[in-house]
Amino acid sequence: MRVNSLAFRLIAGASLWSAIALVVAGVILTSLYRDTVERAFDERLSVYLKTLVGNLATQAPGQLGDPGNLGEQRFELIYSGWYWQIRQVNGPVLLASRSLSTDTLDIANATSRSSVDGVEQATMTGPDKQQLRVLQRTITFDVDHRYDVLVAGNASEMQGEITDFRTSVALTLAVFGIGLVASTAFQIRWGLRPLDQVRRGLAALRSGKEQSLDGPFPAEIEPLAKELNALMVSNQQIIERARTHVGNLAHALKTPLSVITNEARSDHGKLASKVGEQAEIMRMQINHHLDRARIAARSQVIGAVTEVEPVLARLVRAMRRIHEDRGLTIDLHAPETARFRGEQQDLEEMVGNLVDNACKWASARVAVEVVCLPATGEMDGSLVIRVDDDGPGLTAEQMQEATRRGRRLDESKPGSGLGLSIVTDLASLYGGAFEMDRSAFGGLRAELRLPAA
Repeated sequence: MRVNSLAFRLIAGASLWSAIALVVAGVILTSLYRDTVERAFDERLSVYLKTLVGNLATQAPGQLGDPGNLGEQRFELIYSGWYWQIRQVNGPVLLASRSLSTDTLDIANATSRSSVDGVEQATMTGPDKQQLRVLQRTITFDVDHRYDVLVAGNASEMQGEITDFRTSVALTLAVFGIGLVASTAFQIRWGLRPLDQVRRGLAALRSGKEQSLDGPFPAEIEPLAKELNALMVSNQQIIERARTHVGNLAHALKTPLSVITNEARSDHGKLASKVGEQAEIMRMQINHHLDRARIAARSQVIGAVTEVEPVLARLVRAMRRIHEDRGLTIDLHAPETARFRGEQQDLEEMVGNLVDNACKWASARVAVEVVCLPATGEMDGSLVIRVDDDGPGLTAEQMQEATRRGRRLDESKPGSGLGLSIVTDLASLYGGAFEMDRSAFGGLRAELRLPAA
């Protein structure tokens, strides 16, 4: 998928916003879970604290008894992270859980402290470097009997639960996000599929397989298809009008020019010769520019396709008949699948000029070969038409000179000198190219590269 494609932009945008939404959702869920776990942990500590306070309330002041493990075995395990102690206010520790061993806890060393309803909450470091969550309450029996009752739990257990939940949420949301992106990509590709249909339809129009852009299309694309079809019809009408104007102009110019030429030929004077010469130059220029206008009009026709092999076969048969008395061998090698994306008349004119020139200069052999080059990447497929002869050939300077309009390298050969110029112009208008080189037969190779259908 290309970075600058519409599908990529839509998928990237949806993925970005989905990722942001999922991250925010993960943070909120983790925060809510953290609050729930902390409240549950504090409630558990509060139960132990109330149990200790209740045990003190049943005993006579100054006669404290061991409350036991409060139903939690970890109060019996040394440095388990679960501790309780009873300290005389501003005095020594009177009772403590077995898990504290010989150590004591002092809430004054806590890193954070707060008080809610007479119960102090704090976070501090325990005797085995554990992070402890602490609850402490002061109980007063009389002036001489005031006690700080403290309960602590291992906060790392709570953090472990939160970390596990965070990991689970991250994995779940990641899987959900991947599924969401995949479903979004599928929906976008499915939603944009009609555009692929339009693209294929336009390609079929361009190659000549179809004459119009046919649906059915979604309501959003149907107007576009109608406008494209209307544009095709309008383009065809413009081309037809251009052809008509070119034909009318040719008739309007050639008739008076023929009269001038005939009048000049009837007089053998110096002036008449000069007029005839200039009239012939004018005729060649008119023919050249009218041909260019006609070629330009035809080359812009969308959808024109020509089968190459039948056209070349007819040309070769015609040339064999014309040069039958010379005994020329004219070979043709063209695949039946070769198709030219353009007008048949233009193909006949280009190849006809090349084969005609080759036959005029060949000694005994002319070969016409067609090679189909497949499309590569963004490059369309093309046709290479080679015409080889065993004639005298041309030098590099002569090859360059030969494509100039009206230029004839040998005045003894018939023709107006416009043939190769027309071939060059036609090939260029179709986006192709025309080149000349030395033939394997020793003569000239004329190579024509044209768009394939």
